Formats: sequence, structure tokens, C-alpha cells
Amino acid sequence: MAAAVELAPGLILQRGYLDGPARWRLAADLAACLAAAPPYRPPMPRTGRPFSVAMTNCGALGWVSDITGYRYQAHHPETGAPWPAIPPLALEAWDALSGYPAPPEACLVNLYAADARMGLHQDRDEAALDAPVLSLSLGASAVFRYGGLTRGDPTRSIQLHAGDALIMGGPARLIHHGIDRILTRPPDLLGGSEPVPGFPTPDGRCNLTLRRVTQPRVAPTA
Repeated sequence: MAAAVELAPGLILQRGYLDGPARWRLAADLAACLAAAPPYRPPMPRTGRPFSVAMTNCGALGWVSDITGYRYQAHHPETGAPWPAIPPLALEAWDALSGYPAPPEACLVNLYAADARMGLHQDRDEAALDAPVLSLSLGASAVFRYGGLTRGDPTRSIQLHAGDALIMGGPARLIHHGIDRILTRPPDLLGGSEPVPGFPTPDGRCNLTLRRVTQPRVAPTA
């Protein structure tokens, strides 16, 4: 595992945080999560146009989008079932990398086919904006673009690979960021070339973003 690199204040890249066996374990847990909470393509607010990325969630809360806007809720919008639990390895990564004293409540799972992308956006639907967002990558590599607090700020791009962890916290918590494209050369999917059940395509990418949604309760002082 390479040393952590600070791309910008509060934006930390940990190359190869998940090794091959860890990626296999996480993928196996995710396959069970995807069976319990099937991926779907939510509609954009106002326009109703579907995302190009398929999504689902793990955890007590899940991020959803529909014609009325963005929000967190405790159940799958299509099945009505509660979201499955966050995989243990993802929770271990949060404990090791987030520096936050409370556990994550949501793990958004984004599934990118080869032609999918994610436009520049901010993650700002959480009350606990003092908590970082932790991203874990599996599958094909992707071009990740990040900028500043306003949409018109200059941007930079880096490649994210299978096993990489990215932390957005502190001054980087509300930066604009997105995925410009998936790199469709033969992917290092979990250290091998075989697809994982539930993933959209053999050359697709899976990204997990762990978030703390609500402010932790503060214990009363004596």
C-alpha cells in the first residue's frame, strides 16, 4: 500500500488501500447486498431523466433521488425493504481512515457501466458535514475530476483504480467532484479478470461512498 497523498487540503488519496484478498471479500459481501437491495437507476429531480449510473445503498439510511429532490431514507424506493447492513470491511476502512468518532449511517453503492459518468456535484445532503465522505473503488479504473467549492472553480483530474480509498473531509468536504469516464482497458476487477455477480458489466466499476448523515448525539455533561 502506497503512502497517502494529499491532493488538496482535506482531500486524501490512499492508493491500494484494499489489496486483492480484501477486494474479493468486499465484492462477495456486496453481491449479497445487491441481491437484497437491487440496483436501480433513479430519476433526476425536476426532469425525471434517469441517472446513467445504477445505484443502491447499504446501512441504516440510503441516499435516493426522485422527481421531488434528493434525500436519505431507511428503505429501498422500489422494494420498500430496509437497506442491508454495511459490509464489515467497509466499516473497518471507515474506522481506519475517517478520523470521525461516530460510525457511518449510509453507504451509497454506484455501479458504472463502461459508458456511465457522474457530473460535477457536491455531497451536501447530510447534516453531519463535519464528517468526511470515504470512497472505496472496485473494478475498472475511472477518471475522477475535482474542483473547488463553487462550480466554476478550476478542476484537476486523477485516475482511481481498484482498491483505492479517497477521503473528502475538512476544507474538501464540499468540493465539486465527479467521474468523467470509465477506462475500459482490461480491468483489474478484484485482482483478476472474472466479473462479480451483480456487477453491471465485466468492464464496469463499483464505487462505495460511506457517509455519516445525522449529527452524533452528545452525551450530557454531569
